[in-house]
Amino acid sequence: MDGDLLSELLAPLRLRGVFHSRWSARAPWGVAGERESCALVHYVQAGACTVELPGHEPVRLRTGDLAVFPHGSAHRLADTPGRATVPLESVLPARRPGATRTVRIDGPGVETVMLCGGLHYDAAAASPLYRALPAVLVLDRATLAGQPLLGGTLDGLAGEWDQDEPGQALVALRAFELVFVLALRAALGDGGTSAGRPVLRALRHPAVGAALLAVQTRFGEPWTVETLAAEAGMSRSAFAATFRRLVGEAPMRHLTARRMQEAARLLEETALPHDAIARRVGYGSVVGFHLAFRQWYGTTPGGHRRRAPEPGRPAAAHPW
Repeated sequence: MDGDLLSELLAPLRLRGVFHSRWSARAPWGVAGERESCALVHYVQAGACTVELPGHEPVRLRTGDLAVFPHGSAHRLADTPGRATVPLESVLPARRPGATRTVRIDGPGVETVMLCGGLHYDAAAASPLYRALPAVLVLDRATLAGQPLLGGTLDGLAGEWDQDEPGQALVALRAFELVFVLALRAALGDGGTSAGRPVLRALRHPAVGAALLAVQTRFGEPWTVETLAAEAGMSRSAFAATFRRLVGEAPMRHLTARRMQEAARLLEETALPHDAIARRVGYGSVVGFHLAFRQWYGTTPGGHRRRAPEPGRPAAAHPW
């Protein structure tokens, strides 16, 4: 995978803070969390646990394993599959970014120790490609052993927990941010039990990856399926079929999603007139831009701008 594509995928997220906690849970235990508007990281320091997501097979995490949830997907954590759970809110109420908690669940069984972080980001800035990432990415202990910077950062976070040093909240944010980026880099490479997912193969595919980078960074150009195929160095039919199979949607729909995301951002954050925004996102006609925007968001560009939050307040997530 092209490293620039990973940078383009993550740079717009604008991480704003991290809530992190250390868990010491003795069997039997089980906790169920609803979907959260942040990326989640679970690192098993000792023991083992099971992750269960709706529509997925249970995933067993053992000592030294790392699980990343790019979209904060709802999931259950327990010492064993099928265990009765309690709501996360009953164990960890009011998870404010920047705060730190230690959670203890007593029981007669084996202890599991975990580090957990919630990385809050601007959901509206997440690219269509980021939103296509799997619900969970798992890096096992063997994979982490081949990622010394990632493993060292996790070890450092574990060692810092009981320290009370100045700037600890900022250090935790940067450390979890680094863990997040390095984990995605490892997962998008050859490592991790989720590496076979289609969108991850798309990011590693030299031809489709080149087209994805073009869509992500040069969305204002007058792309067609033919020109994107040429960018990828493939025939039109082979490119369209491979792109759809790996990314999960047609190339032009993916391009439209990227253009509409940027258009919404410009409407919310700038005072540019509609014709200037239309040109920036690849539309030669204001009428064509208005029609596309209304079809995508269910409102006109003017209506979207009027409903935009005040400067300094984060925008709501866009309905992809």
